[in-house]
Amino acid sequence: MSGPTTPPPRVLDLTDGLAFQGARLLVGIGADVVRVDPSEGLDAAARIHWHAGKRRVRPTGERVLDDLAAGADVVLESGPFSALRGLRSDGTSRWPHAVHVVVTPFGLTGPHRDRLADDLVLASAGGMTWLGGRADGPPKPPPREQAVQVAGAHAAIAALLGLLARDRTGAGQLIDISGQEAVAATLETAAIAWIHAGRFPVRSGGVYEHVAHRIFAASDGFVAGGYSGSNRMWTDLLAWMVEEGEAADLVDEKWGDPVVRWQGRPHVDEVVARFVAKRGARAVAEEGRSRALPWAEVVPPAQLTENPQLRDRQFFVSVVGDDLPGVVEDAGFPWEAPRLPRPVRLPALHETPADRAWTHPEPRGRQPRSSGARALDGVRVLDLTWVLAGPYVTKQLAEHGAEIVKIESRHRQDPTRFAPSMRLRDGAGPDDSAYFLNFNRGKRSVALNLRTDEGVRLLRELVPHCDVVVENFSPGVLAKWGMDHASLRELNPDVVLVSMAGVGQTGPWRHAVTFADTLAAMSGLSSETRDPGGPPQGLTFGLGDMVAANAAVLATLTLLAEQRGGHVDLSQLEAMAASIGPAVAEAAFPPAGEDHRTPEHPNRSVRAVPHGVYPTAGEDRWVAVAVLDDAQWRALVGVTGGLGVPAGADLAARRAAEDTIDAALAGWTAQRDPVEAAAALQAAGVPAALVATGQDLVDRDEHLAARGFYPVLEHPIAGPVRHEGIVARLGATPGALTCPAPLLGQDTAAVLTEVLGLDETELAALAAAGVTE
Repeated sequence: MSGPTTPPPRVLDLTDGLAFQGARLLVGIGADVVRVDPSEGLDAAARIHWHAGKRRVRPTGERVLDDLAAGADVVLESGPFSALRGLRSDGTSRWPHAVHVVVTPFGLTGPHRDRLADDLVLASAGGMTWLGGRADGPPKPPPREQAVQVAGAHAAIAALLGLLARDRTGAGQLIDISGQEAVAATLETAAIAWIHAGRFPVRSGGVYEHVAHRIFAASDGFVAGGYSGSNRMWTDLLAWMVEEGEAADLVDEKWGDPVVRWQGRPHVDEVVARFVAKRGARAVAEEGRSRALPWAEVVPPAQLTENPQLRDRQFFVSVVGDDLPGVVEDAGFPWEAPRLPRPVRLPALHETPADRAWTHPEPRGRQPRSSGARALDGVRVLDLTWVLAGPYVTKQLAEHGAEIVKIESRHRQDPTRFAPSMRLRDGAGPDDSAYFLNFNRGKRSVALNLRTDEGVRLLRELVPHCDVVVENFSPGVLAKWGMDHASLRELNPDVVLVSMAGVGQTGPWRHAVTFADTLAAMSGLSSETRDPGGPPQGLTFGLGDMVAANAAVLATLTLLAEQRGGHVDLSQLEAMAASIGPAVAEAAFPPAGEDHRTPEHPNRSVRAVPHGVYPTAGEDRWVAVAVLDDAQWRALVGVTGGLGVPAGADLAARRAAEDTIDAALAGWTAQRDPVEAAAALQAAGVPAALVATGQDLVDRDEHLAARGFYPVLEHPIAGPVRHEGIVARLGATPGALTCPAPLLGQDTAAVLTEVLGLDETELAALAAAGVTE
């Protein structure tokens, strides 16, 4: 990998918990991060996780803040709209020279601009809470504050997009990130099923609606796994069960038909569950890996440091500081950035004088190099990905101007095109599969049969004409085609290769086959989806895929911004493990507080009372409420007319009366429409939101409608189709959705002609030989 040609970006960190993850990810790429740090009440493990590697300047006045901002390339700011420090009264940035990224719960415009939210409220407003929990209990979001972590990841991506745009234009800009929109873009099928089929997934205790994966009980624990994907996922699982004499009637020929198998899923799951229940969790996971099947043990975060794959790849970060109990081990970063090679050792947050805040003399150069309406105009990406994680990467690059040349074929059938369960709409075929349409808009499709020598030759010939290659093959596949990183550099010395294997290109588990659920299980996240005393439920959408995708986008933009090529060896497992908050660091400290959650109240918090999801008028309708301080408690008492506990009660007093408060608040909400209840609470300054379904997001959310978050693209088969919108709203160089997802191979002739100069005779010969199928 070539050395950096630009200094690290200077980042002024003005974040609260809404974007802590964004600033942390920028530390992880080697940015020079200075935090203006108020007293924020974080416990020791949280301070280590969110702020290690930064220097702190105590806030001493607006002039000091302006001086710090003057030296920054990026100002990353978050919080409620009313508390922002970097906006002028006319809505423009106070620091126009910088890339000023602002993360608020609902964005800088729209009727809900001033509303408040923590992770629970944000996850609910964005549709994530609805997908979690048991069918007979209240909805609940994924653990470890995934909503705000997703928002933070998009903030880091936005910062790099802004830097790339500034390299083009010579100017900074204001970038608007809505936490709600970041969440709403991370739901897999929750909204697009409503768009295409007039239905939406419902919480199921962890059983996927469109993929035959779930958590199964083993004899001594739990495993995640299933039998979706390629036909081999089923045939090899069946062979394993046959070898053990436990396949029951699944040997019948009819179960070989994926449609029949899908329709009979309850029975198939029952047989598989009996098979798993007789074996230990680790044994199932190990045998699954040896057979290249997607199975994984569900492990708690405390056991992450024992993972041999993470150890081998030196994933964990060592944090040192005078006030720490020795060296504290923490979860690492999603990828090994060139400026921060592993093993990583970081200082804890420490103070620095404001006049010596920056460690290198000048911000990055601002002389424009080229023009362009979007940040990535002129960048060409060779897309070798399929399913969700990889396409979610190239989707985001396309939104901001990159030309995406997607290589696909009928001989390597992407399940999102070809699997009936992923088309979402009755009668849909490979060219109008709803799942495929949403995550592949804005791309060009080139059909190449890579089982032929000519197909591989043409693929290699495209490399010199591309800036980025993104792939999520198993390790070793590219090398067979002469397209490993060393070979690609011979074809194009400046190419950026982004590899997205499930657990990385190296290590003892490098050949493991993974799905979103197995990554969540390995990372420690699935373990924390259990209700007190109950089994883990897992997640029913591909959060791990999109977390990994966001990390890959950030990595790609980092190398483009540093103006050099290189190989991004992204482990989706590491990306997921980097998104479990302070869970690893917590092992070095006493518990932050007693867990008061119950199966009836799984959303309680050690830091806020009340904090939960409460029933409202209507069938299975809910509102999320979070009281984060004493002022909000007084406001809640005022709105509700009293909840059986005095308005002057502090957190400790409310904690002691939590059952009383929750029962009274549920009684109040049960008499009200959820939208009206949330509006009344927000008007009083209490964070609250409807627990939104896909229908709510697409058809009923006045705020998302006002911000145009579900734009329409005209597809030649499906017709006018709404799509999930763009999260990073760059003020000066905005992204755009320019065209719908392509038909299979629709751009083959055009790309091979434009890029490689082939003529009609050559194209006809390739088609006749089956190369361009």
